[in-house]
Amino acid sequence: MGEIKIDERAIVYDRKNFSDEELLTIYKALLKPRLIEEKMLILLRQGKISKWFSGWGQEGISVGTTYAMKDEEFIFPMHRNLGVFTTRGIPLNRLFAQFQGKMSGFTKGRDRSFHFGSKEHRVVGMISHLGPQLALADGVGLASKVRNEKKATLVFTGDGGASEGDFHEALNVASVWDLPVIFAIENNQWGLSTPSREQFNCKQFIDKGIGYGMKAVKVNGNNILEVISTVRSLAEEMRNDPKPVLLELMTFRMRGHEEASGTKYYPEGIQDDWERFDPVTNFTDFLKGEGVLTEDLLDKYTNDIKSEIQEGLDVAFAEEKIVPNVDREIEDIYAPYVQNIVEPVGPKTEKRFVDAIQDGLRQSMEKHPDLIIMGQDIAEYGGVFKVTEGFVDQFGKERVRNTPICESAIVGAGLGLSIAGMKAVVEMQFADFVTCGFNQIVNNLAKMHWRWGQNADVVVRMPTGAGAAAGPFHSQSNEAWFFHTPGLKIVFPSNPHDAKGLLAAAIEDPNPVMVFEHKFLYRSIREEIPDNYYTVEIGKGAIARSGNDLTIVTYGLGVHWAKEYADQSEYNIEVIDLRTLLPLDKDLIFESVKKTGRVLVLHEDCLTGGIGGEIVALITENCFEYLDAPVLRLAALDTPVPFAAELEQQFLPKDRLDESIEKLMSY
Repeated sequence: MGEIKIDERAIVYDRKNFSDEELLTIYKALLKPRLIEEKMLILLRQGKISKWFSGWGQEGISVGTTYAMKDEEFIFPMHRNLGVFTTRGIPLNRLFAQFQGKMSGFTKGRDRSFHFGSKEHRVVGMISHLGPQLALADGVGLASKVRNEKKATLVFTGDGGASEGDFHEALNVASVWDLPVIFAIENNQWGLSTPSREQFNCKQFIDKGIGYGMKAVKVNGNNILEVISTVRSLAEEMRNDPKPVLLELMTFRMRGHEEASGTKYYPEGIQDDWERFDPVTNFTDFLKGEGVLTEDLLDKYTNDIKSEIQEGLDVAFAEEKIVPNVDREIEDIYAPYVQNIVEPVGPKTEKRFVDAIQDGLRQSMEKHPDLIIMGQDIAEYGGVFKVTEGFVDQFGKERVRNTPICESAIVGAGLGLSIAGMKAVVEMQFADFVTCGFNQIVNNLAKMHWRWGQNADVVVRMPTGAGAAAGPFHSQSNEAWFFHTPGLKIVFPSNPHDAKGLLAAAIEDPNPVMVFEHKFLYRSIREEIPDNYYTVEIGKGAIARSGNDLTIVTYGLGVHWAKEYADQSEYNIEVIDLRTLLPLDKDLIFESVKKTGRVLVLHEDCLTGGIGGEIVALITENCFEYLDAPVLRLAALDTPVPFAAELEQQFLPKDRLDESIEKLMSY
């Protein structure tokens, strides 16, 4: 990308649609983040805040876009958009407490700077991965469109962040679905120390618009009136005719990526060159020239804002440091929720595992009119496993949504729906493909409530497991990846009854739930289950078979392996079906271990790093004195899942059950 020419940076204000009074209101909003910046840089040098990401010289963008949007419309800022937060009227004492890691901040000291949200102010901050927030804006835009609210949404990214795959996925989804989202790219010429010419090879970002089939507009980001007028016009258009827009805002980052990184990598003189186009200085001079702003008014505004800043700092500084509290940290992992179990009543019908899942999903769609389901090929085609067959006819394509192949954007859109007060079920076509949405799940869904109190009302359906000779990319058992992530819940039913009840319970739960469904079980087992809606308690295991000699702790397909073996064994074997992996029903496990004294932990996943290791550790720590033999694990080989049926059979642990049980019983 070539250097921006002087005439492209020149600020020419057009005030024809702005009264004197409004110009002064805009000016005060523009001045406020600059004066806060000045104070923060002093505090940083004094060691009173630990880090600062400066938006110096980019205030025209943050303030202008926010001023142009309606207060009830969501904005998704990044770490250089202080002006978004101040223009939305967030109390400065809370903002400063956030910077200092105090309890009255928005994250209770758990996250820093602008990594937070406030639903009251319709602001949702970023995570450090930059790009994922773009999809959240898609979800909020989708909620507005489905509910016909006639609202626009604005989300920021930078010229560096626009290189991420999340950028492409979010824009593509927004375009395909005609979502009312403004994708604002702050083009400030640098990504930390990397100049634009090493970030991308196009002349300008608006050239990408044609590729997404969306309108693209470029403005001088340092001209606050141009920013306001443009965003007002774009937002009004999309409120009445929902369609996304790519908005490129040209500016320059005057200070380092963050203060500690400095600006030594900048070419000499570039900052002096850009300082001539400073948005605050230029707007000040313009208003003076128009006779709108006097020196007395400027002094008054400056003194008033500085007083407000100091008052906010005094309150924040006076607040005591956080006193760590383990119970509070653990309790805030999940949004508060007490499950109300819906007991099964009425007639029963024999159903296959896949039919039970379909039943639970359909009845949940009927029960929750604010529920949207999304996934690849799930609409008219009914999904590759036909779980959603016929759903479009019953619920319509607004609620049963085919998606592009973009797992990250769709999980993120689900979280956006939750922020907007709706529910989402996201289907991974195969559990293996969740890798493409992994970041959204473990860093956004899982941490959102703990960070700033926003629940993630998203269910991720995961068709999982081997046994169908489908090879290494359609057969993995990957539940352990998520078992390690605080903030998620994981259910893994083994039978049709639990499959329906746990899925319904997961959808009721306002927290993020991963629902693993073993593909081999879809059409291989059946049982009579209630026709009416019911739920199964999340966090409660079950005794699948009673016994006294030995306990097998397992889940999913492992339950059937264990029961089949136990029914033919000379030993009286108890089989524990965990049903929920997170949170784990430790009491049920411990009770069985204390009864039998011998334990085998069985799962289809690979041995090393599998869930079984954690269960063995828990048993050893809590039931050691009751054990008559070492606790053993039995799992798949530590290899990828092979394709050939003979190799797959060797990979799976089923045929090694007898060896493990004999070893336990002969100890």
